[in-house]
Amino acid sequence: MRRGSAFSTASGSGMSDVPDVGVPTWKFIWGLIRFRPWHFLFNYLALVARMIGMLMVGLIMRDFFNLLTDGASAGFTLPTLIALLVASAVGRMGGFWGLVRMNRPFIFHNHTLLHKNLMERILERPGARALPESPGEAISRFRGDVNELPLFALWINDLLGNALFTVIAVAIMMSINARITLIAFVPLVIIVTVANSATSRIQAYRQATRRASGKVTGFIAETFGAVQAIKVARSEDRVIDQFEKLNEKRRQAALKDRLFTELLDSIFRNSGNFSISIVLLLAAQSLQAGAFTVGDFALFVSYLQTVTGFVSFIGFVWARYKQAGVAVGRMVRLLQGAPPETLVKPGPVYLNGKLPDIPYTPKTPADRLETLTLSGLTFHYPNSARGIDNINLTLKRGAFTVVTGRIGSGKTTLLRVLLGLLPKDSGEIRWNGQVVDQPSTFFVPPRSAYTAQVPRLFSDTLRENLLLGLPEAQVDLSQAIHAAVMEQDLEELEHNLDTLIGPKGVKLSGGQNQRSAAARMFAREPELFIFDDLSSALDVETERTLWERLFARPATPTCLVVSHRRTALRHADHIIVLKNGRVEAEGQLADLLERSEEMRRLWEGDVGQSNGSG
Repeated sequence: MRRGSAFSTASGSGMSDVPDVGVPTWKFIWGLIRFRPWHFLFNYLALVARMIGMLMVGLIMRDFFNLLTDGASAGFTLPTLIALLVASAVGRMGGFWGLVRMNRPFIFHNHTLLHKNLMERILERPGARALPESPGEAISRFRGDVNELPLFALWINDLLGNALFTVIAVAIMMSINARITLIAFVPLVIIVTVANSATSRIQAYRQATRRASGKVTGFIAETFGAVQAIKVARSEDRVIDQFEKLNEKRRQAALKDRLFTELLDSIFRNSGNFSISIVLLLAAQSLQAGAFTVGDFALFVSYLQTVTGFVSFIGFVWARYKQAGVAVGRMVRLLQGAPPETLVKPGPVYLNGKLPDIPYTPKTPADRLETLTLSGLTFHYPNSARGIDNINLTLKRGAFTVVTGRIGSGKTTLLRVLLGLLPKDSGEIRWNGQVVDQPSTFFVPPRSAYTAQVPRLFSDTLRENLLLGLPEAQVDLSQAIHAAVMEQDLEELEHNLDTLIGPKGVKLSGGQNQRSAAARMFAREPELFIFDDLSSALDVETERTLWERLFARPATPTCLVVSHRRTALRHADHIIVLKNGRVEAEGQLADLLERSEEMRRLWEGDVGQSNGSG
């Protein structure tokens, strides 16, 4: 059995910030049971087999001691009792084996389903609003909250199995001596009832512990993401001091939780011994009167331990049902507007055998770009005037359009709104005259590919970072590496393309990181290339070579480029000058240098902070 303390630490922080999902918790649990019904059913059957074996042990002990004492006639001979004992042991062992065989796949499959549905929704959201809270808090949902529902589903089986055992056991005990049975159960019920009344106090301690743990997790995640800033500010000691303070608060909260938990656990564990003591005292008188035998006493002792556990287990299940509701609310919060039932939406999960091949989407004539039009595109960051206002832009096939401006003028924001990484407030995006309703799912290869200002690389080989799941047979990797001016860099790497580059590409230089991201984009052969300040970490010669190779491709690429570098501006067919989130001027370089003061300042290298939008 998966027996545990009713008050063991559960996942999740406080319940006060958990939204009301509007769907009963049991529906989510039922959804997981329906996802793997056969594992759930056979788990219950294995548990029943184990319970029957335990019932048989009590009956066998009764007859065995009656044979030894001649206190009452035994129903079976000694060889028969030994055979029954062996059969009960086989049943209990078989039941335990069945539980192990069914528990693990049920839990793992449902964990994977919850992880998949949560991650799928997060990836559907605009990049800047993918998470409603810090990454550290989100990680705790994936790590801890997903455990609650699958475990509770199996505890339902435990509850049903123990209930079956208790009903049969109490019926047998009542048939032997109803008075002793009832008297033995009265203090047990009182103890458990009083202990369960402390549930609210336990939940308060648990909430404090999980809140403190969530703060520590979030602080670690933020620290890892800001290592460079911490070093530049020489704040290592202050960061460590803050980390120690957060850990001390977590230690104090966990200590209170643990102490109170152990106190109540002790009450539960000893309540069975108290009932057995009562049986022993009452049995002495009944034994003298011949109304109770040594075998009867052995049966009572055998059954009372399990029955006691069942009564306390009821409180455990009720407390964990509340915790499951907390976990559901926290996970549904990550769904951000999707129907709550999305959390347990059935779908394929792959834990055994070969993983499915990642589908390759070849370019079709329908993907061909002729014109891309932005009309009145507007976005403002929440509670801020920062953003972009009324951006109008038209890109034609084969054009090289550069968006430039000082720091904070809205260049990156414009690209992110176009790609759906930020949700537009108003405006329209049209691809070949057709309105794009969902930019986040539309602007993907083979239609477009994007290289961010700070590329995202993963702790894997360079090859896998360039492919990201694409079948290598469908990709001209050598051509992509050549276009990104990376061939010499590969010769310097220890294992060429199979070099492990570390988290965020830490083994590569800034320029190598940017060119790796560019090679990843070139490998996808998109209709539209979108670069966000690609050349910021490149030397002038490498940048010049990269643009030359890009324009030397057989099919003239269509490019939307954010840059203030002269090489990119000289290549531009059309330049958009942004200032404070608005189009200050646009046209060709020579014309803009004549009539736009902002363009002249940019050309002279004045790219300092404006009052605008980022």
